[in-house]
Amino acid sequence: MARLVRPDAVLVQAVIAGALSFAHLHDLAEAAGQDGWKAWAYPVSVDLLLVAAWHRLRTLREAGEPSRAAWSWFAVALAASLGANVATAGLLDLGDVPDWLRILVAGWPALAFLGGTLLVHRPTPPSEPEPGPASEPAPVVERETEPGVQSAPVPALPAPAPAAAVTAPPALVAHAQKIAADHRTRTGSDIDTETLRARLGVPPSMAEAIAAQLA
Repeated sequence: MARLVRPDAVLVQAVIAGALSFAHLHDLAEAAGQDGWKAWAYPVSVDLLLVAAWHRLRTLREAGEPSRAAWSWFAVALAASLGANVATAGLLDLGDVPDWLRILVAGWPALAFLGGTLLVHRPTPPSEPEPGPASEPAPVVERETEPGVQSAPVPALPAPAPAAAVTAPPALVAHAQKIAADHRTRTGSDIDTETLRARLGVPPSMAEAIAAQLA
């Protein structure tokens, strides 16, 4: 006997709440002068910004990076959704929408585009190229001499110049300080060099140089 499919109460509730919020945003946009397909595009834009901000928020929190900007855009999208729900609950005359609300609705596409762009594109710290292997001194070859013949002294070769110290850009060091502070807050201990290297995506020598400046 086939098992009966039981609907998930949480999923049903999410569908109902999403449909109601979608309809409220559409009605508000249409009352503010956005007719036709434009009124249907507004709820899609608000919901997409809400989902994008939540996804970026979870990604930043898992990576241990600051998520203040993602929280800000999540709050903006949530305020737009809640505002439409409250405005269409009888507190606002949809036949006579005030001018300030028309301005907010008309300016939403530019605001949503800015938020989506900032959530998708974020600056990444520059990575330094790995230094090449240091040259080793040539081996010393001893020459055999015949008995009674004094060999001439061989002049010593100059010592190879020491490799230049690896220096990290100030911007990369500042970014590493934020990562180290966040790691110390979450774990209670200082970040090790290998974890710092993995978080920054830099060569081992660069990670050691940055860790020395953080000590």
